[in-house]
Amino acid sequence: MALALAEAGVDTLELGMPFSDPVADGPVIEKANLRALQNGFKLEHLFDASKQIAPHIDTLWMGYFNPFYHKGMDFFIDQAKQSGVNGFIIPDLPLEEARPYKPMMKEANLSLIDFIAPTDSKERIQEIVTDAQKFIYLVAYAGITGSGQSEDLQPIITTIKEYTKTPVYVGFGVDQNTAKEKAVGVDGVIVGSAFVKVLLDDGLNNTQKITKISALAKEIKEKINE
Repeated sequence: MALALAEAGVDTLELGMPFSDPVADGPVIEKANLRALQNGFKLEHLFDASKQIAPHIDTLWMGYFNPFYHKGMDFFIDQAKQSGVNGFIIPDLPLEEARPYKPMMKEANLSLIDFIAPTDSKERIQEIVTDAQKFIYLVAYAGITGSGQSEDLQPIITTIKEYTKTPVYVGFGVDQNTAKEKAVGVDGVIVGSAFVKVLLDDGLNNTQKITKISALAKEIKEKINE
């Protein structure tokens, strides 16, 4: 599926590390996390899959901080280098807590993605984007992934772009119906629940899931580039 998404025009792939308490995620991705854990997911599975995927598409690991803390950031940096992965997305690691790890990441030529929320002040936005790497993850609303809420992001996009040239990608609630609207003023969109929903559909076999998700990716890419 990862290779099919690369062919469908996806620029960067976010590989999620299943976790028992995915606090930023809505019911769809939460269900996927729990199913993966029930099926016996181990970190070795992530590392093995990444070695096959990362040579073909820019790949990041998305995970909650607990495993990174438990195993050590050095361990994950080493595994990322071995796998060809280019960085981490850790939604429950705020700016202040992330600071000690930034030099380690830079030295390893990896990116630690920063988040900005609609509730962040102008001063905090300036502080966050000062050292932003690769892209900035703009959360589309205060809430959880996949809930499809809507907020006017233009003022915060304008503020971000005052302080940085780093690309801004918007995530949370992005699917084929909302992608064009959410892409206004930003450099890309982040899609999760719309794909995972198809993955969880037990009425489809693996080939059908890959076909459907690839078509969805192509449709979203076309819409944001119109």
